[in-house]
Amino acid sequence: MSTLTPELVDKAHRLPDLDKIQLVELLMADLDQPDPEIDRLWVAEANQRWEAIQKGAPTCSLKETFGKYR
Repeated sequence: MSTLTPELVDKAHRLPDLDKIQLVELLMADLDQPDPEIDRLWVAEANQRWEAIQKGAPTCSLKETFGKYR
């Protein structure tokens, strides 16, 4: 971490709540950038799952799935 971090954290803690929310939203937007490699991996995973279903892999409903974890 940078040596500025403690100073920035202290300043952030002293911000009014609405300014804190705006800061968080700006930081989250900055972090929420597309990553082509992650997108590629998700497409590959979705294709593998679709192919498995097409070949007869067992499936279950959303209700059944949620029921398992309640």
